[in-house]
Amino acid sequence: MNILLLGSGGREHALAWKITQSTKCSQLFVAPGNAGIAQIATNVAVNPMDFNAVKQFVLDNAVEMVVVGPEDPLVKGIYDFFKNDSALSDIPVIGPSQHGAQLEGSKEFAKQFLVKNNIPTARYEAFTKDTVEAGCDFLKTLIPPYVLKADGLAAGKGVLILNDLTEAQQELSNMLVDAKFGDASSKVVIEEFLDGIELSCFVLTDGKSYKILPTAKDYKRIGEGDTGLNTGGMGAVSPVPFADAEFMQKVEERVVIPTINGLKNDSIEYKGFVFIGLIKVGNDPFVIEYNVRMGDPETEVVIPRIKSDLVELFQAVANQTLANAVLETDKRTATTVMIVSGGYPEDYEKGKAITGLDQIEDSIVFHAGTAEKDGNIVTNGGRVIAVTSYGENFKDALKQSYKNVEKINFDKKYYRTDLGFDL
Repeated sequence: MNILLLGSGGREHALAWKITQSTKCSQLFVAPGNAGIAQIATNVAVNPMDFNAVKQFVLDNAVEMVVVGPEDPLVKGIYDFFKNDSALSDIPVIGPSQHGAQLEGSKEFAKQFLVKNNIPTARYEAFTKDTVEAGCDFLKTLIPPYVLKADGLAAGKGVLILNDLTEAQQELSNMLVDAKFGDASSKVVIEEFLDGIELSCFVLTDGKSYKILPTAKDYKRIGEGDTGLNTGGMGAVSPVPFADAEFMQKVEERVVIPTINGLKNDSIEYKGFVFIGLIKVGNDPFVIEYNVRMGDPETEVVIPRIKSDLVELFQAVANQTLANAVLETDKRTATTVMIVSGGYPEDYEKGKAITGLDQIEDSIVFHAGTAEKDGNIVTNGGRVIAVTSYGENFKDALKQSYKNVEKINFDKKYYRTDLGFDL
């Protein structure tokens, strides 16, 4: 069948890499894709947020399945757009309905869902610019550090963790009154800080049943030792060494099952990925956040560990027969190291020529922010290339990734050399 994948990052390259291995896929189109994706699939100049343009492309090219990579089209309602259009309603969209996408589109919606379904999470309250003083008072009741989250989508940068009360109160005002994150911070969720180690749990669901995919841990901060500004992610490891069978049983019983049941009980249509951001406090899981798609760069380590045919799994999601599907995973560890542009996550330059991609051995290269210019591959984003490797453990896999990272070069290239330091 012809499949359309929406998105342009490392997550989409990893999904494209896996989808094109399926015997069920005759042609893969990616909108808009990147220079790496162009080597294995057909990039198309269609904006994923322009639903009418997506519709036209789907009809013109006999597309039989749409896989949504990023969150924005899901939060805007692309699933519902297809479902409610008679010309498109037979074409499955892998991703939740607009209602389901609120789990990521609104931090407050997610917290209300967690509390309603008795899923362990941090104590919280939500505030607007009209209640900013009450927010400042609520901060006084918490023990530092203070966690401030923009309610809406802020490209992974809308969370602040601050140690100083005065600074936290000032930042709350910056977010609510001065719109630091635009509309995304017209409402801010303040929650208590949970002290533990983070990991991500990925679930594929057809709305009735579910499969738990490999766990992963990503590294968000730009600096060594997890210091400095938050980024989209500087690398990832899968599986997570500290998420043993006993802990994962708690995750399934206390988090995954109540999440899927909560969606069913609220009649929320959900056929796609649920990304559950967890923190392990002592030996117990608490939910930090939901995302309604795969994470990036976690996809670059989770997808390579799935041995089953991904398109077959997607078909089972669409047909609500996921309970009968078999999910087979690779027992090896996978790690990915992200190479980023100098200056990222703040200002950086694009258009830097990338060399060394043809010298990579025993690793998989996923393009995140690249473009083709005059026959050369150049940088086209903050996060540029992810280098993924397998190993018997995370140390072996990282060693292999780093060996190949050193072969790839462009002006002002940067990467973290300490991934896995906390494992």
